[in-house]
Amino acid sequence: MQPALLPPAAPLSPGQRLARGTCRHLAALGFACVEELVPTSGLRVDVMALGPKGEIWVVECKSSRADFQTDRKWRGYLAWCDRFFWSVDADFPVEMLPEETGLIFADDYDAELIRMAPETKLAAPRRKLVTQIFARTAAQRLQGLRDPAPGRALRGPLG
Repeated sequence: MQPALLPPAAPLSPGQRLARGTCRHLAALGFACVEELVPTSGLRVDVMALGPKGEIWVVECKSSRADFQTDRKWRGYLAWCDRFFWSVDADFPVEMLPEETGLIFADDYDAELIRMAPETKLAAPRRKLVTQIFARTAAQRLQGLRDPAPGRALRGPLG
């Protein structure tokens, strides 16, 4: 019997490639990462990272000047993390990025933390909420890999 083959994956967008390299680097620092996490309606962060001491970082990946200039939501992400970073490639015009934010240079395979973001600790109730959102999102995605049709009623001997 031949094993089932997965269909070829779609090519990654430039932002997704930056996210992959960023997540690899953060994992080496002991962080768990979830990409494209929605902390609240209307916001979707590119990368949320949960550190070994419970710290929460948000990283926005910007692949071009236009990508940064059209982002009107990034300030809304500050209320959902202890530290906020931009992840860009080495050719990005970093002088555009606010100096009061962190900076990561990334590519498809790795990243380097260039400037540490200032810390603004989340209040305990918000930290609990963000951690729960992170955990539920990660668990649901993991379950989705095992069972791509969750919630479907199973008919067994009792059903």
